[in-house]
Amino acid sequence: MNWSILQNRNEYERALQRIEALSQNPPALKSEEGQELLLLGFLTDQYEEKEFPIQSPDPIDAIKVRMEQLGLSINDLLNVFGDRGTASKVLNHQRNLSLTMIRMLEDRLSLPASLLIQQASAKKYSIKNKQKPLQLHESRAGYRKRKKR
Repeated sequence: MNWSILQNRNEYERALQRIEALSQNPPALKSEEGQELLLLGFLTDQYEEKEFPIQSPDPIDAIKVRMEQLGLSINDLLNVFGDRGTASKVLNHQRNLSLTMIRMLEDRLSLPASLLIQQASAKKYSIKNKQKPLQLHESRAGYRKRKKR
């Protein structure tokens, strides 16, 4: 059968069935069936990346999971966050991680910095008076010229 780029779920399913059939008795790579198996692997991989993208986990959720895996509590990471209030705000999506926190968490929890640098889920950030959450490109402080005396 001549294979081309997988366009829909039916073609994807047929390709998976053929991969399974060829994998029962793996062919030599240089053979025609071996080349077909490699091609089908590539085509299904491309289809899966397009149709079933894997998103990176939320950095705060990753921190919580890793803390649980290592049996750590907030008290164990106070040297990372500075104080219990800051730790609570970060873990409740009310405050972003600082660069210093990211570096220390990378070392302490063995989490990749690329995961921790990501913006945490914006929908989780909420301010009690229902103001719009602060965006990275917005400035917090307003600057005015000083009045001359």
